[in-house]
Amino acid sequence: MNQKSTGTQGAAAGDVLLKVNGLQKHFPIRKGMLQRQVGAVKAVDGIDFEVRSGETLGVVGESGCGKSTMGRLITRLLEPTAGTVEFEGRDITHLGVSGMRPMRRDVQMIFQDPYSSLNPRHTIGTIVGAPFRLQGVTPEGGIKKEVQRLLEVVGLNPEHYNRYPHEFSGGQRQRIGIARALALSPKLVIADEPVSALDVSIQAQVVNLLDDLQDELGLTYVIIAHDLSVVRHVSDRIAVMYLGKIVELADRSSLYRAPMHPYTKALLSAVPIPDPRRRSAKSERILLKGDVPSPIAPPSGCRFHTRCWKATRICTTQEPPLIELKPGQRVACHHPENAEDQAPQDTQLLSAAREAIELVPVGRDEAPAGQGAAAAEPATGSEGAAAEGTASGE
Repeated sequence: MNQKSTGTQGAAAGDVLLKVNGLQKHFPIRKGMLQRQVGAVKAVDGIDFEVRSGETLGVVGESGCGKSTMGRLITRLLEPTAGTVEFEGRDITHLGVSGMRPMRRDVQMIFQDPYSSLNPRHTIGTIVGAPFRLQGVTPEGGIKKEVQRLLEVVGLNPEHYNRYPHEFSGGQRQRIGIARALALSPKLVIADEPVSALDVSIQAQVVNLLDDLQDELGLTYVIIAHDLSVVRHVSDRIAVMYLGKIVELADRSSLYRAPMHPYTKALLSAVPIPDPRRRSAKSERILLKGDVPSPIAPPSGCRFHTRCWKATRICTTQEPPLIELKPGQRVACHHPENAEDQAPQDTQLLSAAREAIELVPVGRDEAPAGQGAAAAEPATGSEGAAAEGTASGE
């Protein structure tokens, strides 16, 4: 098996590699001695998107919006409640263990925490070589030689083959996780916040590594993150999630130039501009107030209407569909930014909408980038803050 061949064999560039329709995952809540179900956490509640061969889709949103759950559903580490997942035109939604085993060669995942995703009792050679043994693949030259080549590809010393995970830093462990994911030359890689646990100085190295490997191996990425700066650097298209739903899906330039969903606009306003000469380009920062609603009982209608400054009565009763309002830009909003209202007949704001945000002028005396990120926190200090969209990481 030639591991240096591209990862998109059998799939022409631009063809639909992954297609998700109506994907849902509800975790049951059980109580009592009989463990009766009394509710459900709607982590992912109906999402639709496509990923084409060779492109990178970035997924951003607040903590608890369902990003990581979505990644595990795509890789079939979790069983969906409803909806379908198609890979290369084949429905893999309900494949069993034996059916998914050959698919594991083509779909791999990079986990968020490099400390817990590596078995501390195994050497690096055993960890990176596990995919070959599990799939019954013998690469040319043997497993050891191929593992050492993979370590060199991700920027590690091949002589580290017999070392253990505790002997490496966080950034080096993440590189080991990347090497393991690339062992079988997959076609699709799901990267669940691959740099959030790393130091800022290491983040750029890992991001550039993923970029270079995509060019070299022809990989297709779905990168899950809350850091809009990282997503902007590596993504071709970006999906913005809120409370289990995709609220905006657009190409990178359109999303950053003219966001159409109010939530996207709030996230982008929280990103600090590190260049002092360009700080005057930002006129205000949007501070979302109130708590993020519970995924156990999400609001009716548009899920963002409890924190939206444009919410009207129709937003409380009718859920907006995710439709294309501009070429390549799909939005789920009754009153989108930079576009005509989908509900022009409803113009009276809700009373709560008038107090939903606070606008803070941005001047040259604003806090440094690391401190300014906290400005997007809701006034109540909830865990799911809009600061997820900042460039500072968790």
